[in-house]
Amino acid sequence: MKEQYFKHSHYFLQTLIQTSADAITIINASGEVQYWNPQAEKIYGIPLKDIEHRKISNFFKRKDLKLLEILKTKRPVHNVYHQPRPDKHVVISSAPIFDENGELIGAISIDHDITNIVKLNEKLTLQTTQLQNIKRQYKVQEQNGPFSEIKGDSEAIQLVKGLALKVAKTDATVLIHGESGVGKELFAQGIHEASFRNQEPFIAINCGAIPEALFESEFFGYEKGAFTGAHRDGRPGKVEMAEGGTLFLDEIGLLPLDMQVKLLRVLQEREVYRIGGNTSIKVNIRVVAATNSDLEEMVKQGTFREDLYYRLNVVTLPIPPLRERLEDIPLLANNFIQEFAIKYYKEIPSLSDSALECFMNYHWPGNIRELRNVVERMIIFSEKPIIHAEDITQIFPANTKKAEEKAGLAKEKALLEKERIQEALNKTFGNKSAAATLLGMSRANLYRKIKQYDIKT
Repeated sequence: MKEQYFKHSHYFLQTLIQTSADAITIINASGEVQYWNPQAEKIYGIPLKDIEHRKISNFFKRKDLKLLEILKTKRPVHNVYHQPRPDKHVVISSAPIFDENGELIGAISIDHDITNIVKLNEKLTLQTTQLQNIKRQYKVQEQNGPFSEIKGDSEAIQLVKGLALKVAKTDATVLIHGESGVGKELFAQGIHEASFRNQEPFIAINCGAIPEALFESEFFGYEKGAFTGAHRDGRPGKVEMAEGGTLFLDEIGLLPLDMQVKLLRVLQEREVYRIGGNTSIKVNIRVVAATNSDLEEMVKQGTFREDLYYRLNVVTLPIPPLRERLEDIPLLANNFIQEFAIKYYKEIPSLSDSALECFMNYHWPGNIRELRNVVERMIIFSEKPIIHAEDITQIFPANTKKAEEKAGLAKEKALLEKERIQEALNKTFGNKSAAATLLGMSRANLYRKIKQYDIKT
């Protein structure tokens, strides 16, 4: 019976080793591998046939082998973090093995693989640091003023920001004009934040997103019982909700003609009537409207009221499309790269010269909104630390062929530009302001180029 028990014990032990979710290694007193279970094969990528009966030190560096240390100390360890290889992280429990006479005959190690957990923690730490940097950056931006969310150092965007800041200090009605995706709402918000109304509400209405049947109730609200399905206590409209603050009318060109008449009355009389109500409600609001339509042409065609147009068009703020401010693309693209890399838990990649050239050559019909979407797709699909032109072929294929043709030229241009910057810095003895003047570029652009080309100053 006892003999059978010992015979079965061998199979019990063998099954236990084979089915363990942890890597189990047993070596003899000479450091030769006696047992090496399937999980050990999986974790370390070494088949049993290659390592069995061979010295374990042939496969791992001696200093990284806790088992050999156990043979020397003859003392067990439990739940100790260990890194047997540069790419492997484990928690081990290891113990010496003695025979019935107390003689050391080997050692056993049970390794629990925590590599994925360590990598995830490292990534989380990196992203937390990046997030804190962004938060600090945002705090700085908030201190820089109400238009700090509008990125760019180009003369075109700086000019418009300057005009917006001037008009914000007044109570004049503003008509923001620009293509889709240029950031018209950001300018409207900036005007509100820079105005004396900045402690009051900023209420936005997208005139292109409201079903025609709901325009009046959205704008002016309704009294209780005004129509079937109305809230029993009634509801204020967006105009009323903007009391004391700013009402932003986006895509004003899509406002139906009958609503144009009613909006004109609000602008003239500064009062509203709720649906089902007989009493006027006085409103103190500032109106900022935006459109990508040619309202003058719409007036000629009779699809937009002339009197409303002139009431809105007190101050016009034209927002330049992205293709007219190409020098802002690197800054915008890198901001979006950082934003989406953090959002999707990825390391922040950099753009190569060829990829940047690809971005610069594209027409950007969707402007900054399209750039943002392109960068988001790029971050989702790319796993590379450096993104090249060929990596974004599928994102806007119409442009990539042109970009690929110019990739070689882009590299030559970058080298030449780096040399010119270094020469200018040498001539001005490291004075960046003087170097920027000599090169005919803004100081902010020079700083960005110095960082891009890793120029030592």
